[in-house]
Amino acid sequence: MTTPKLINPLQQPVNILLVGVGGQGTILASNVLAELGLRLGLDVKQAEIHGMSQRGGSVVSHLRWGEKVFSPIIPPSEADILLAFEKLEAARFSNHMRLGGIALVNDHNINPMTVSAGLVEYPDHAQIQGILNRVTDYIYWINGLKIAEELGNTRTANVVLLGALSALMAIDLTDWITVIQARLPAKVVEVNLKAFQAGRQALIAKALEKL
Repeated sequence: MTTPKLINPLQQPVNILLVGVGGQGTILASNVLAELGLRLGLDVKQAEIHGMSQRGGSVVSHLRWGEKVFSPIIPPSEADILLAFEKLEAARFSNHMRLGGIALVNDHNINPMTVSAGLVEYPDHAQIQGILNRVTDYIYWINGLKIAEELGNTRTANVVLLGALSALMAIDLTDWITVIQARLPAKVVEVNLKAFQAGRQALIAKALEKL
């Protein structure tokens, strides 16, 4: 099994590509990460691509942290982290990752219109895993929606994924919590912090399995 790696953004530039479909909270997650980078004293650049998000189309956010960042767009094959809120989107954007990068994937599928119309079949889990394995062995699957459902609020699935990501980054937990508290409305902070912690613990358990 591949030993889990830990990314320290204070020692290296970090490129994070967030991908999902409309309604999954991809942009909110990107905004939280952007503010986290600023809190760490890093230069932060962010760019978003909204497809037909209101109809479940792709949503992509490029996020770059570093001492000095000149462009918000991550060049091809240079994403250090692929944070995917939907399985097929992970496969679609796997070629944006650098070799040996980290893929953190929500184990959840949302059928695109082509699948719903019966034009193509949704690839099975093994096929998606195989596509990701062409680029990296550092692949972590988290059932963000299931965890969010157990907490009683499915809208927190994106924050579950952020919690999982936090376990792979050498960033003080206090910084994550402070940014979440500042970014989200007060009435949903408590449940989102629970989602964050649940995602973090889920990833730690996954990482221990790989040791």
